[in-house]
Amino acid sequence: MARRKELSDELDPQVREFVELLRGVVDRAGLNPRTLADRTGYGRASWERYLDGRQLAPKGAVVALAEAAGTPADPLTAAWEPAERAWSRAELRNAGTQDALRIVGVKRAEPDGPPRPGGSGGSRRWGLFVAGVMGVVIVVVGGFLLTGDGDPKPVSDSGRTPSPSASSPTAPPSGVLCGGAACTGRDAEEMGCSGDLVTTARSATVGTVVVEVRYSRTCGAAWGRIVQAAPGDSVRVTVGKTRHTARITAADDTIAYTPMIAVPDPARATACASLASGETGCTG
Repeated sequence: MARRKELSDELDPQVREFVELLRGVVDRAGLNPRTLADRTGYGRASWERYLDGRQLAPKGAVVALAEAAGTPADPLTAAWEPAERAWSRAELRNAGTQDALRIVGVKRAEPDGPPRPGGSGGSRRWGLFVAGVMGVVIVVVGGFLLTGDGDPKPVSDSGRTPSPSASSPTAPPSGVLCGGAACTGRDAEEMGCSGDLVTTARSATVGTVVVEVRYSRTCGAAWGRIVQAAPGDSVRVTVGKTRHTARITAADDTIAYTPMIAVPDPARATACASLASGETGCTG
């Protein structure tokens, strides 16, 4: 087994414990990111990020790992839940810090107006501005952490829970990095559109290969996938005039999937398989 990278010291203890648990299951079963990709449907690059602690594995990947390793899923999913909450809290803290830094950057970039007397007074005002921004960030993040379970409690100015009509648009789930047109041409695993967020909208059998239209409603995108395939087999997904293709090239790969195409209705997407034997076929 190749030596793994050391986990970052910045990882939350619960996340670290969960990642180390994943590593132990993988190592005891003699698996690696490539074999995990073949057996779970989650890409090799995704498993490398999960096992290095650079991205939290979605719950679906955790269950798929348990099946591939022949081990009970319950201990893994039990450890995943607190790790997911810790990961979400860390993301909120990072987002608050970045927002503050962007505000400070904009302030610094503002052009100087006409000459004003009292340069030292301007410096003092600037210091007060920065302190105020950072104070807001600390209050927001601190209030979130004090809820205990990591679930923010939305409250209006009057102390009442806002009505649905006054609420902000729903934020995408943790780990989802694109939506709609921004997903076109992107990798579903890398963008967080797979796992629990994906369904098989259409499928067909071509020889011994299964070709599928995979669809994520959260991301608003579809892609093509072939499973039980062999080197030389390829899959193509088409939506209108847009199409993407993927081919199996490695001897031990059995799954290939195309980049995504944005589409509001998976019925508008078609996936086709072209096998090395010359046989072809499409969904729907």
